[in-house]
Amino acid sequence: MNNIIDILNERGFIENTTHDKELSRYLENENVTCYIGFDPTATSLHVGSLVPLMMLAYMQKYGYRPIALIGGGTGLVGDPSGKTETRQLLDTGSIEENICGIKKQISSFIDFSDGKAILLNNAEWLSKLEYIPFLRDVGRHFSVNRMIKAESYKMRLEAEEGLNFIEFNYMLLQAYDFLKLFDKYGCKLQLGGSDQWGNIVAGINLIRRMRHETAFGMILPLITTNSGEKMGKTAKGAVWLDSAKTTPYEFYQYWINTDDQDVARFMALYTFLPMDEIRAIENCGEVDVNGAKAVLAFEVTQLVHGREEAIKAYNASANIFGVSAVPEKILPSSNIPRSISAFDDASVPHSYIEINRLEEGIPAFKLFHVVGLADTSSASRRLITQGGAYLNGKRLESFDYLITDSDVDNMEILLRAGKKRFHKLKIKNTA
Repeated sequence: MNNIIDILNERGFIENTTHDKELSRYLENENVTCYIGFDPTATSLHVGSLVPLMMLAYMQKYGYRPIALIGGGTGLVGDPSGKTETRQLLDTGSIEENICGIKKQISSFIDFSDGKAILLNNAEWLSKLEYIPFLRDVGRHFSVNRMIKAESYKMRLEAEEGLNFIEFNYMLLQAYDFLKLFDKYGCKLQLGGSDQWGNIVAGINLIRRMRHETAFGMILPLITTNSGEKMGKTAKGAVWLDSAKTTPYEFYQYWINTDDQDVARFMALYTFLPMDEIRAIENCGEVDVNGAKAVLAFEVTQLVHGREEAIKAYNASANIFGVSAVPEKILPSSNIPRSISAFDDASVPHSYIEINRLEEGIPAFKLFHVVGLADTSSASRRLITQGGAYLNGKRLESFDYLITDSDVDNMEILLRAGKKRFHKLKIKNTA
């Protein structure tokens, strides 16, 4: 299978395309440059950005040149797509800080050496635009009647807050980005999420009107879990790619807790493992699916945080949960360690406490709150009362149980909230 559209379709990357036949011919016969935009709304991307990153990585893998465009200019305006209320406007300083973090993360997926890919910031041209010439040269090609029918605008027009004028300009600016990349880099293909359909089509139409050329769009699906939840959302909030926001261990745990029904689908989207190996695990039994989840978690953590951190997270998870080694027959192309090494639990959330602080005892609800397993003392009491708190693997019966030095096991105390949240207290001897 050599056709890139077939490859991307099989892995689940494509929801829709424009000009299907012409696009196929373009991808087969020409040197292709494609792009995806990333909004610098935070200092880090999150799991929801992994599909566009993997899409660019696959395009590069099969010989195409990707452009990763960071919206330093459009970020000052705010994309109304998928939002029912106005985004908070960011200042230039905040956007520059966000761009620094995002550039580093994109570089983990895309090789920018020797012109193999291009990393750009649209502030380079958008910040220099003159308003009247822009309206005359670009704005005249846009129909307001057509614009307000776009899904990104319709949602906002129907919301109580409505759509403000600065956001109304966003479609023009994104279309202009496409035109600039077409002119300077010969880029004829824009990739984006389903909420970007109207903006992508606007760019295609602008290139057709101003340059009399055909450009193309490819839409990525919105990825949800088997339960219908948006990818990357948890009770604690977003799952970030920045290790300072979501530790590699927490990141690994997010993936290893994937629903059985999602494992093969996510393996196709979020790893480079061969599809024949992924298809082989779709109907595997319970033991094998747990091994497949470990591979999924390891491979994605390795992509985002590097092999060393992935191994630490794998070992730490095995230490706490007693995971068995992954057999060689499961996804053999993965370079996950096939035997459990001496456990390194440094990735497990932990803190230190001096032994003398435990002599008089600390009420369990206070300790669970202090280490971050409960947001407040009241939440900690509820957690314990409802049977969701564990001390060294045993359920706590009373929220005011005194945790003392007698609960220390091998110079550690293991606290757990629910099934998945752990914290180790490492004991220090008093000098």
